Amino acid sequence: MTDRDRQPEDTSAAAGEPVVSKPYIMPDDPEPGSVELLQKEVAEARDRMLRTLAEMENLRKRTTKEVADARLYGITGFARDVLDIADNLQRALDAVPAEARAAADAGLASLIEGVELTERSLLSALEKHGVKKFDPSGQKFDPNFQQAMFEVPDASVPAGTVVQVMQAGYTIGERVLRPALVGVAKGGAKAAPAANSNEPNGAAN
Repeated sequence: MTDRDRQPEDTSAAAGEPVVSKPYIMPDDPEPGSVELLQKEVAEARDRMLRTLAEMENLRKRTTKEVADARLYGITGFARDVLDIADNLQRALDAVPAEARAAADAGLASLIEGVELTERSLLSALEKHGVKKFDPSGQKFDPNFQQAMFEVPDASVPAGTVVQVMQAGYTIGERVLRPALVGVAKGGAKAAPAANSNEPNGAAN
């Protein structure tokens, strides 16, 4: 074989360009003011979180109060209807004169005692559910808890004093379930202002 028959060696691989590693590039320097910007974002996020927590706490309190009010005042309509029964029991007792009570035989005395016991049981059951009876006799008239039906000339008591109660009043929780129907004194010295107008005068247990 002659030199002419030999194929030229492929020297392209050997003659290729050398592999050069890429240079290390330093990370960009933080932009001026970026720390302050991050601090501002953190402060805003913290403020939003605190506001959200405060709103959630207010919502929890409102929900708790609404549930408590619903539990207490949810029976308002039913309690109003029951008051008619209490009134009828009281009317039955008032219809028996004191002389008849004193001279009552065993049967009538038992009947009167039964009606009184029923009335006490009814009022006790109402109180367990937040309904309380009040009798403002002798107290200063308070339009928040009483309804004046008439005036009575009476100089022996200060003007504006409740001298007669036609129908007892009832409260449920902090609200008036039914105002007392009263007669108010006219004449005499002017009554002193009520110490606290947020509570019924002469509340009965």
